[in-house]
Amino acid sequence: MNTPAVSTRPAAAPDPIDTLLAEGRARSRAGALAASATFGRRAMLKLRHDPKQLVDSSAIPILLTVLFTYLFGGAISGSTSEYLTVLLPGVLTMSIAIVTMYGGGRLAQDVRSGAFDRFRGLPVWRGAFVLGGLLSDIARYLFASAIVLALGLIMGYRPDGGVLGVLPAVALVIALGLSLSLVWAVVALAVRDQAVVLSIANAVLMPLSFASNIFVAPSTMPGWLRTFVDVNPLSHVSSAARALMNGTGGAGGDIGWSLVAIAVLTLVCGPIALRLYSKQG
Repeated sequence: MNTPAVSTRPAAAPDPIDTLLAEGRARSRAGALAASATFGRRAMLKLRHDPKQLVDSSAIPILLTVLFTYLFGGAISGSTSEYLTVLLPGVLTMSIAIVTMYGGGRLAQDVRSGAFDRFRGLPVWRGAFVLGGLLSDIARYLFASAIVLALGLIMGYRPDGGVLGVLPAVALVIALGLSLSLVWAVVALAVRDQAVVLSIANAVLMPLSFASNIFVAPSTMPGWLRTFVDVNPLSHVSSAARALMNGTGGAGGDIGWSLVAIAVLTLVCGPIALRLYSKQG
């Protein structure tokens, strides 16, 4: 007599969103932090199952660091090692700023794919979806920062500010990245089209990145352009990161202006993103 075969396949891991829904039904409403952490975990699981999503977070830092160092290093500073002290903190800022656009693109994709409608039915704080995405973005920004710093060390960069200079610089750049993520979240919820979000972000970030002090000193620029560079938030964050990482001092003013820009973007775009999220559907 034949016995039925017993499947030995391991049970699939439960969907974190289904778990959150079950918990929410049991407790009537899941806490804001727990819900945000669950959405952040969902985004991280997507990265684990589809690692190619990290291509943008790795390719952009590698291209910017290697390409600009060997293209402009000798012409601007006489050697790549000298130029790295100027370029690397700026490229760190630029890389994180550019990577932020992909968070907005993924949010727009969720809105159009139908996943968004499922999330709206969960008994959780409405802002958890947006905040959870930001939590997952932190991991992407840390990954991109590690690539820039590792490449810099391989290419000969030595941060005179040491660990106590590098860590605050990375934290400041990531804080800027999170505030920019809120900007693209607003754009994503307003236009609901991934391609349009990426186009708008490119149109904004490219001029901000190149019309800054990331690659060359503003003193070599025309007066009208230097005026824009001097108020560009990316310039202040780059200058602050440069002073912290190189241990040259005098970073206080640039850190202050950077924090002002970060606070303004967060306080303006955060509430707008939550309001647009509540009105979706």
